[in-house]
Amino acid sequence: QVQLVESGGGLVQAGGSLRLSCAASGRTFSSYAMGWFRQAPGKEREFVAAINWSGGYTYYADSVKGRFTISRDNAKNTVYLQMNSLKPEDTAVYYCAADYSRTLVPAYRAYEYDYWGQGTQVTVSS
Repeated sequence: QVQLVESGGGLVQAGGSLRLSCAASGRTFSSYAMGWFRQAPGKEREFVAAINWSGGYTYYADSVKGRFTISRDNAKNTVYLQMNSLKPEDTAVYYCAADYSRTLVPAYRAYEYDYWGQGTQVTVSS
């Protein structure tokens, strides 16, 4: 069982930056691939970024590639999402998720993830 708690959301102007954190409970954090997803009002949850268990492989949605960076610190049981050059269309609730997997390539489909956090709101004003 893994519990995930996101933090770092807030209100920022377009062009600004935010860093989201997701703290995981448990002693097997390094056995999980981690992902970030987001859901805007009236829209389906969409994939943002993922990182494999070791941090050696990352994968991004085209909409955030070059602006967002996912990273993890297995010693701190934490995954991060650095978001730069934010746009109003990035406004959403951001969720982190854990997938019990040690494959090289992390999953990017929501149904492949086993555990989810409660979400943190990110609002980008124009």
